[in-house]
Amino acid sequence: MALKISIKETEFGVGDRIRVVQKVKDGDKSRESIFEGMVISIKGREPGKTFLVRRIGEAGIGIERIFPVNLPSIDKIIVVKRGTEGVKRSKLYYTRLKAPTEIEMIYKKAGSRIKSGSKGNK
Repeated sequence: MALKISIKETEFGVGDRIRVVQKVKDGDKSRESIFEGMVISIKGREPGKTFLVRRIGEAGIGIERIFPVNLPSIDKIIVVKRGTEGVKRSKLYYTRLKAPTEIEMIYKKAGSRIKSGSKGNK
C-alpha cells in the first residue's frame, strides 16, 4: 500500500497528475508518446511494481493505462500537479464514478485543510 513512488529521480504519488513520456519505435523510426492523467493506484512489490494512470478522453470516456515501474520505454515522468497531500487512501478507484469538477473540489478542500493546519479528527 504505497502512497509514493520514485522513478528516474522523479517522485510522485497517488492523486498526482503526471505526464508519462514513452519512446515508441515504429519500424525504423522513433517517436515520443505522451499520456497525461491522475495516478489512482500503486500496486505490487519491487520487481513487479506498477502504477495506474487515468485520464478522461474524447466524449467523456475514461482511459486507464497500467505502467510497470521498470519499463525500459519510459523516457521521463513529469509531475504536472501535486495531489498527494489531500489523499487519505492508497487506491482512488472511487474517482472513476465522479465528474472531473467533483475531483477538483476534493483537492480544493484538501488544499484549504492543509493551509489552515487542521488535520481533522480520527
